[in-house]
Amino acid sequence: MSDDAHFKPPSLVLTTIGLSLATFMRVLDTTIANVSLPTIAGNLGVSYNQGTWVITSFTVCMAISLPLTGFLSKRFGEVKLFVWCTLLFAITSLMCGLSESMGMLLFFRAIQGAVSGPMYPVTQSLLISVYPGERRGMALALLGMITVLAPIAGPVLGGWITDDYSWPWIFFINVPIGIFASVVAATQLAGKKDPVSRPKVDYIGLFTLIIGVGALQIMLDKGNDADWFHSSFIIALAIIAAIALAIFLIWELTDDNPIVDLKLFRHRNFAAGTLLLVLAYAAFFGMNLLVPLWLQQSLNYTAIWAGFATAPIGVLPVLLTFFVGKYGPRMDLRIMAAVAFVIIGVTCLMRSHFNTQVDFNHIAMVQLIQGLGVALFFMPVLTILLSDLKTSEIASGSGLSTFLRTLGGSFTASITTFLWDRRSVVHHAQLAESITPYNRQARDALHSLGHSKQQAAAVINHSITQQASQMSFNDIMHVLGWVFIALVPVLWLTKPPFNGKRR
Repeated sequence: MSDDAHFKPPSLVLTTIGLSLATFMRVLDTTIANVSLPTIAGNLGVSYNQGTWVITSFTVCMAISLPLTGFLSKRFGEVKLFVWCTLLFAITSLMCGLSESMGMLLFFRAIQGAVSGPMYPVTQSLLISVYPGERRGMALALLGMITVLAPIAGPVLGGWITDDYSWPWIFFINVPIGIFASVVAATQLAGKKDPVSRPKVDYIGLFTLIIGVGALQIMLDKGNDADWFHSSFIIALAIIAAIALAIFLIWELTDDNPIVDLKLFRHRNFAAGTLLLVLAYAAFFGMNLLVPLWLQQSLNYTAIWAGFATAPIGVLPVLLTFFVGKYGPRMDLRIMAAVAFVIIGVTCLMRSHFNTQVDFNHIAMVQLIQGLGVALFFMPVLTILLSDLKTSEIASGSGLSTFLRTLGGSFTASITTFLWDRRSVVHHAQLAESITPYNRQARDALHSLGHSKQQAAAVINHSITQQASQMSFNDIMHVLGWVFIALVPVLWLTKPPFNGKRR
């Protein structure tokens, strides 16, 4: 039993609000700047491609710091780590908004990413420590809801702020939230026993982690723009990442004081639960990335209306969070997660039958149905993967699983957009094969348009391009649907009980 097993903050509600707001702010910031990039790049006098480093600098530094959460928690204590990371996040947000050059913005955005890494896993660990065992499902259900809603709200909120105010406000809004959350945590958790130690710094592990993860994340972020392995830059990054990460894995598994505790995978539920979280979240992330892009590029929705069409996915997670958190732990969590995977998989298969004439209501309804699966997804999977960890291992385990989840999302983001483009090219070529002077229907279509041959050909080519994009979207949704369904048997690699007392 841990020393703080019976710790109760003066106000559990206020503590939960403070921790949750910080996490929402942190997850929101991974997407809020996306739609503002053209405006930011234009105002700072750089190209759009240079502007994308606003996203890359944040994600790279966040990916590096995530697996260091366990080490930092032992060194500084979970409460102090959370308070300072949240406060620094607010300060760097202020400096990002005040930036007058791209170099200045990237510098503070990188620091912001670095301090954001430990915030989510430490929040998870702190919530588990302040909630009694029978109510921990509630805390994890709340985190699951935040994980779903924040990335959806980010582009909509970012577009609205940029259009109606100015881009610096996407960063300024973090300042009062960050200060409030850090003050609440510092005051409400002041009495929590937070043992610290001075673990030996594993410099080789730290160096290879920074080089390997940094190179891998930049490769994933820039791969599509650079045409992947047709670029010497991407090839160099791949080689550096492979060598550095190979050394990192070997060293961490053999060193007496590893900076990242990979031996956590000796726990059966942690290993299987992390595998489920990474694969399911990666597929979920790819789907959530592709649907708004499809709405804007294939159906000509604006960014705001694409946000409205996808927003219903968050309705049921909000409404059901209390019930999932309260009653979910009373049933076999594997069954709950299996139902979630099946529902999400079925909605992906429903999208695989969409066409360019699908209306707003149909799109929104599928999103709403999928929200039921999302509401049942995160809490059971998070509970399962943390179930056989010791109390002292939770921060390390949460940081490691969140890092792998984030990396899985980056892989899927790159692969999904790449496959969408490539499959569109294939379908375009197949559809265009029948448009020849010898095809009577094609000739009639050209004449019926009433334009010159060149204009008519351009109209038909636009239609083919739109249909090819739609067919590619359907292909990917079909695959993602079966990925979710295929994960169901993996759940039975885990072993109850999932709510046992921590050591």
